[in-house]
Amino acid sequence: MKITAGLKIRLLGAATLSLILAAPQFAIAKEPDAACTLKRSEAKMAIRRSEELMDVYLTKVDQAIGAPEQYGFSVAVSACGKMVWNKGYGYADLENSAPVTDKTKFRVGSVSKTLTSAALGQLIEAGKLDLDEEVQTYVPAFPRKTFPITVRQVAGHLAGIRHYNGNEFFSAENYDSVAAGLAIFADDPLINKPGSAYAYSTYGWNLLSAVVEGASGEDFLDYMKTHVFANANMADSVADINASVIADRTRFYHFDDDSGANNNAPYVDNSNKWAGGGFLSTPADLLRFARAMFDGTLVNAETLVMMTTSQATDGGEKTNYGIGWATDMAPRELRRASEIFSENQMTRVVEIVGDDRITGHSGGSVGGLTLFIAAPDSDGDVVVAAVSNNSGFFPAFALPVAAEFIDAAGAD
Repeated sequence: MKITAGLKIRLLGAATLSLILAAPQFAIAKEPDAACTLKRSEAKMAIRRSEELMDVYLTKVDQAIGAPEQYGFSVAVSACGKMVWNKGYGYADLENSAPVTDKTKFRVGSVSKTLTSAALGQLIEAGKLDLDEEVQTYVPAFPRKTFPITVRQVAGHLAGIRHYNGNEFFSAENYDSVAAGLAIFADDPLINKPGSAYAYSTYGWNLLSAVVEGASGEDFLDYMKTHVFANANMADSVADINASVIADRTRFYHFDDDSGANNNAPYVDNSNKWAGGGFLSTPADLLRFARAMFDGTLVNAETLVMMTTSQATDGGEKTNYGIGWATDMAPRELRRASEIFSENQMTRVVEIVGDDRITGHSGGSVGGLTLFIAAPDSDGDVVVAAVSNNSGFFPAFALPVAAEFIDAAGAD
């Protein structure tokens, strides 16, 4: 995704990317290492360098829009299990000059899938959900297809369920239940034989919210509130319900790269896709989620390893996706960052990240973009969450920022 019209793209060379592509295909779920330390002086240096990266990024956003601070971003970083930086930039409400704060809630888009993965993991551990059962075991009303589809296939985008068609991404229709939202795609044929190919599908994760309801016997949003958000102390994570008065919910914007216009984003209703892309959250809450996943609060270590390990097609091709987690995000995020930052800056990022695997998820919403990345095998167990309230500006600064804190944590 371009950040500005006509911005020159600097792709990393094959030799440079080979360092990242050699990353291992597993993650370690663990308590923060007792030996993990981030000296105060090193943390200050990492923050200063991150601020410099943000200056570069925001200057290019200003140039694209043609006016300063017509945006809203927020970023938070944890290292060694503790939040070490949390800062907002610009405005949550441009019309009223209301600034972004650490409580501003943004649309996190498909990071909602990662949040929902915790519910699936809990139900697996409770013996209420079997990933290799057909989805109709938990959602009997969902129509059978030419081939059976399992929960695992749906969770890994291997089931052949379609993604958005036409303007469905911009749906403004309200659905009063998870089951009602399934009607959008329930009767459609599969786009490929299950297991034969990776085909990303938000609708598949909408189906998984119904699986959560069937396996747990609870309303999906109630389950997420009680068993995921409350247990992880995520007080600022909620469903993006239009009719509700939600404190600190940002306004939503869209920059049109072709026309150069920065406008209010169109009205949408996300009630058809809570699990697929319907939650609001803050970077700080996403860090709390990461901590609760990696320290065993939400799921155990074995479950997390399974979720963050790539699935494969029937032909053995790895998909770079587990259960709600992308399993090797570095190559794509390096490319995105290379559109913004200088060759010298990107060389530094690659040297620091090395072959450390980056897991997590990105998220795209109408009026929002998110990047949630974790480097659980790196120095400092660094996690970064970055959000934008403008669907024209992706927070491509997240990986370079992560690199600064990885470097700081590894300093002697």
